[in-house]
Amino acid sequence: MNVFCYPRVLSSVAVCNVLGVESASVPSFGVRARVPLANGRVDRTEVDMQLGTLLIEAKLTESNFQQKIKSVVEGYRDFDVAFSRDELPQTDDVYLSYQLIRNVLAAFANGCSFCVILDERRPDLREQWFDVIRAIRIHDLRLRCKVLTWQELAEVLPGKLRDFLEEKYGISSGQQAVASARE
Repeated sequence: MNVFCYPRVLSSVAVCNVLGVESASVPSFGVRARVPLANGRVDRTEVDMQLGTLLIEAKLTESNFQQKIKSVVEGYRDFDVAFSRDELPQTDDVYLSYQLIRNVLAAFANGCSFCVILDERRPDLREQWFDVIRAIRIHDLRLRCKVLTWQELAEVLPGKLRDFLEEKYGISSGQQAVASARE
């Protein structure tokens, strides 16, 4: 998430366009989404970042989207409104991709959009995301949910930031891959 702290990165029209946010949005990190629970309370977990009306879950080094026992997930007020529970990825005891389910519910409750940013070298995470998207019942909510890869984002980032992502995480933008192929 430190990518979004880089000077002027969020004043870049190209970056804002890729994210689908207004230029010069100010990021908020570790935002309490306050997803409503059926018992009248709200969830205390956090969304990685919020930019305007966009909630973002960023996966770079984590291996999965976590899982949660079914009774907890089914305790969200809008769970059955937003999702076809039988279509969600699950075992007998848990729902898989819990962070994605919770963040989609946060977007629904707060009238926001939701984006998951992941590494294109992790097709398993992309498939997990699509498994959750397929279970969303509300067309408008499904349209407000998207996926972006770190590689796609890297294409519009300043050169020094692209270099940092390449050096630290091995993330290359399409521009870097083309340049490497020419060498």
